[in-house]
Amino acid sequence: MESILNINAEFIIRLFMSLAMGFLLGLERELTNKYAGLRTHILVCLGACIFTLLSIYGFPTYAPGDNIVVDNATGIRDTSRVAAQIVTGIGFIGAGTVLRNGPMVFGLTTAATLWIAASIGMACGAGMYGIALISTVLSVAVLTLIRIFERQFLPTSGKQVRRCKLVVYCSGDDVKQIYDYLSSKLENIRDFTSKKLIENPRKTKISVIFDSIHKKKINDIYNKLIAITDPDAVTIQELND
Repeated sequence: MESILNINAEFIIRLFMSLAMGFLLGLERELTNKYAGLRTHILVCLGACIFTLLSIYGFPTYAPGDNIVVDNATGIRDTSRVAAQIVTGIGFIGAGTVLRNGPMVFGLTTAATLWIAASIGMACGAGMYGIALISTVLSVAVLTLIRIFERQFLPTSGKQVRRCKLVVYCSGDDVKQIYDYLSSKLENIRDFTSKKLIENPRKTKISVIFDSIHKKKINDIYNKLIAITDPDAVTIQELND
């Protein structure tokens, strides 16, 4: 029990630093409504920190009976062995955030953010707080400022196309009116489906996936749908990074 309670204060600082850094990265993803948000980034960063601590301090220098060279009776160990697996292991989580729909690929930025979160967690685990803090600030700056730069100075870039998902819960009588309105306003409707709700057959769920460059048009469509059909609920989600 005494060994359990005797926790190195430096380790606690490193763990909480990794938690804070993961929170900052995850907050940006959460605010932009991405699937991998706060909890995912915090856990990735914290987990990488734990694995790094285990790699450095969690294993003995040598096991009894092992035929290894001992330097000054301290033994020789490879502290990077466990930490190195974090770099490849995080790829499995990152791959789960990448989606492909025809020629368009979504989630690459979020996957890269998870990858950088793991590296920041490793920096915290190694006690390199300066690198961890600077890397977090730079990462958040890239995610926010570069997005603004792209939208302001690269408006015609193919990356500026927003693939959106519109979901409307409304009366079944309004389906045709909504379809006619959207067809007149949107040029790139990728999918349009309507399905009656099992719990209330008089209500219908409409799902529309479309591409748009102008954010103002998306806001106008949202406001117009509320005005012309009085739906129960309308949500628009951007599917891009």
